Amino acid sequence: MNATIFDDRACELGEGPLWHPERGQLFWFDILAGKLLSRADDQPLEWQFDELVSAAGWIDRDRLLIASETALFTFDLETGAREDVAALEADRPGTRSNDGRADPWGGFWIGTMAKAGARGERGAIYRYFRGELRQLFAPVAIPNAICFDAPRECAYFCDTLKGRIMRQKLSPRDGWPKGEPEVFIDLRAEKLNPDGAVVDAEGRVWTAQWGAARVAVYAPDGRFEGAVAIPARHSSCPAFGGEGLSTLFCTSARQDLDAAILAAEPQNGMTFALEGAGRGLPEFKVTP
Repeated sequence: MNATIFDDRACELGEGPLWHPERGQLFWFDILAGKLLSRADDQPLEWQFDELVSAAGWIDRDRLLIASETALFTFDLETGAREDVAALEADRPGTRSNDGRADPWGGFWIGTMAKAGARGERGAIYRYFRGELRQLFAPVAIPNAICFDAPRECAYFCDTLKGRIMRQKLSPRDGWPKGEPEVFIDLRAEKLNPDGAVVDAEGRVWTAQWGAARVAVYAPDGRFEGAVAIPARHSSCPAFGGEGLSTLFCTSARQDLDAAILAAEPQNGMTFALEGAGRGLPEFKVTP
């Protein structure tokens, strides 16, 4: 199974891929460039923001809920209109948003972290639901792997620096966490760094592993089932999309790679597609 280049724009920090089910279109971010990227009719598209942006959920055909370094806001893809719905650590200029995803109840989970990277556990994971932004987990250094199972039983998340993906039971009524999170996958012995993740139609968890040039897949009980290679050193986040949700997309990053590596391996930071890796679930809709 070989990954092909879906988009050759090399992101400094590609993240947050989202397959929009109504538009049949992939969106993703270059966080450090403050850009939302996409393609339509095989043409590259991009929207520039005046702050760092990192993750999104879809509201309807034309509107996304986007997480930035200061807010959650709705964004109209056709008109460019923006409307803030909640402040997100706006009083903390040293932090920014990172990984995020919509949950099955119409909520949105979003993590924050230090802009300077892993300098202390300065971040947290929040949930926005029915007009309220509530902190769920803190402190966190690098929040990632936020995703949800189809039966509405649990959420997954991680702190990349701790090398463990956690599983959190959720209330079937409204999706708020029940009890304490449990370790789902422990990657510390392998010295692997879990990054973004997504759940497929079989309940398996696919996670990009920063620095390992791959996306690994784990069974619902946490057993390792295999991995697919990504031709970029820092694979950052996967998402299923395309016809029948049978294409696995994956963003990547150039961050922390020296000039010699980037010259020899210009594909670092590009966005890739793999056919036949599995079958995904539709991305949940956000209710702002």
